[in-house]
Amino acid sequence: MSAPERGGPSVGVVVLTQGTRPVELTAGIQSVQAQKGVTCDIVVVGNGWQPTGLPGGARGLGLAENIGIPAGRNRGAASVSGEYIFFLDDDATLPSETFLRDAIAIFRAHPDIGLIQPRLEDAVDGRAPRRWIPRILKGERTHSSNVFSCLEAVIVMPRVVFDECGGWGDEYFYAHEGIELAWRVWNTDRRAWYAGNLVANHPFVHPTRHNDYYRLNARNRVWLARRNLPLILQPVYVFAWTGITLLRWWRSPDVLSTWFGGWREGWTKNPGPRSTMRWRTVFRMARAGRPPVI
Repeated sequence: MSAPERGGPSVGVVVLTQGTRPVELTAGIQSVQAQKGVTCDIVVVGNGWQPTGLPGGARGLGLAENIGIPAGRNRGAASVSGEYIFFLDDDATLPSETFLRDAIAIFRAHPDIGLIQPRLEDAVDGRAPRRWIPRILKGERTHSSNVFSCLEAVIVMPRVVFDECGGWGDEYFYAHEGIELAWRVWNTDRRAWYAGNLVANHPFVHPTRHNDYYRLNARNRVWLARRNLPLILQPVYVFAWTGITLLRWWRSPDVLSTWFGGWREGWTKNPGPRSTMRWRTVFRMARAGRPPVI
C-alpha cells in the first residue's frame, strides 16, 4: 500500500498490463502512490505475464494467459479492497496528487453518481481525440455531463456500485465493455459521469491498433444488445449501428467484410449471461439525453 494520510478513504487500484511497457507501468503506479488523502491497495494484473520489478508497495497478480481486458480487470478487482475501486491502464498516469481525493469528493457531493470517467489528455502535448469524450454531441472536453458509455482506461467507482453491476463483462475480451458497465450503472438508479474538470494522462492512440478491432467491435455490439436490452430493443440497437457502420465504411469493403463477420458471430455465439435493463432505466436514459437504441 502507498503511504497515505491517516484516515483517508480506501481505494482498491487495479492496473492491467501485458508487461510490454515497463517504463510507463512504473510511472502509472508511482502516480497512484503519490496520491494524497487516500489509502491505496494496488495490484498489477499481468495478462499472460508475471509482474516483476514493480515499485515497492504494489503487488503482482500473474495470469498464465491473456484472458482479455475485462476479465483481467475482474481478477484484479477480486484481489483488492477499498470503499472505492480505481482502474488504470498501464500507459496512463495521474498528473495531480489529489486526483483520487477529488474524484471521491464528487461521489460524496452527488451520491447518485456511480461511475466517473475523467478528461483524458496526452501528457506530452495535451492532444485528445474527440472519441475520448463519451457523448454524441461532444462539445468542449472540459464540460462535465452525464454519459452512457466510458473509456475504460481510467475509471473510478464506489466498490458497492461495481459489485452491484456484476463487474466487467468477461466475455467481451476487448471493446464495448465500457458501454455495458455504464448502462449497468444507470440500471442501479445511479448515473455515469464524465468529469471534464478531472484530468488523467493517456497517450494519443488509435483503437485500430488492435488486430481484431473491427471483428470484436461488431460482435460485441450485438452481444451488448443481447446481454442487456429488452428483447424488443435489441434489433433496433443493432440495426441502428449497422446503418452507422455502412455509412462510415462503405468505401472500405475489406473493413465491412471483417465487421460483418463479427456481426454474424454476435448473433450465433453465446454472449454470456443476460442482465436485462429495466424499462425504468430505458426511460431515465432517454430523459437524460440518450435512449439505449443509438
